[in-house]
Amino acid sequence: NTGDVLAYTFGSRKDEVFKELKKMLSPFGIGHFYSDDWGAYSRNLHPTEHTIGKEKTWRIERKHLNLRTRIKRLARRTICFSKLVELHDKVIGMFINFFEFGMVPN
Repeated sequence: NTGDVLAYTFGSRKDEVFKELKKMLSPFGIGHFYSDDWGAYSRNLHPTEHTIGKEKTWRIERKHLNLRTRIKRLARRTICFSKLVELHDKVIGMFINFFEFGMVPN
């Protein structure tokens, strides 16, 4: 409801990555997921807790676009691209803390 980023994971679109994200979201008591038609959702979520469609996902997709345009490390064709997942994790974590919560890194 708030549109805030609660958790994020890195990896290819596989069931393990979704399970990791779902585990990270479990403390927030999220009972319903809105998503695209990616197979990992239907394999790992009960149909009553999953809705497929764009009606509820456009806002988060817009936020993803903002992240991609502001963090050039995610665009492979830039000079800033890093292949290390560890660096992506740190840069994106710092950006989210700043962009979402106004926390300036030390």
